[in-house]
Amino acid sequence: MLAKKGKKSPYIDGETCEFRRRFLQIGLGATATLAMPNAFANVLKQPERTIALMNLHTGEQVKATYWAEGDYQADELHAIHRVLRDHRTGDIHEIDQNLIEMLNLLHHKMHGKQPFHVISGYRSPKTNQMLRKNSDGVAKKSLHMQGKAIDVRLPGRQLDELRKTALGLKVGGVGYYPGSEFIHIDTGRVRSWQG
Repeated sequence: MLAKKGKKSPYIDGETCEFRRRFLQIGLGATATLAMPNAFANVLKQPERTIALMNLHTGEQVKATYWAEGDYQADELHAIHRVLRDHRTGDIHEIDQNLIEMLNLLHHKMHGKQPFHVISGYRSPKTNQMLRKNSDGVAKKSLHMQGKAIDVRLPGRQLDELRKTALGLKVGGVGYYPGSEFIHIDTGRVRSWQG
């Protein structure tokens, strides 16, 4: 039986809800870890995981230790979400934690010394629709709208090398846009293309 909107279910108390939420997180985390290739194994064992990003549209930067003490850090994740917001509308959306892990691993494998330069993180449906009108390369159901895709470059590293390294992860999608000097990575199915 479902509780009416605005009322708590008489069958589920707060403690039970918290237990279920943590159980699902642990289960999903374990599933995601099993689905990821061995390349993630060493990075996921780190006691702390940090990512550095610079949004080229707003000039904002973040260096966030998003994983510490055996768990994701909510304040640090929020800082990442804020920097990766839709700069056109100001909308903030949760970024897929697997995408953040992919970025961390990519930075690690590239021996990056500088933050990723972000061309596009989260995109609101409104922004995505506007971009589709002006470009053939914007997907109608873009993973950017779900916080599961990002367009980046890494200063000090060749774009082609960044693409090859991302492809070598064998996780998600990798798009190569040499004319615009960025790669796209996402947490969708494994695939690649050139724009």
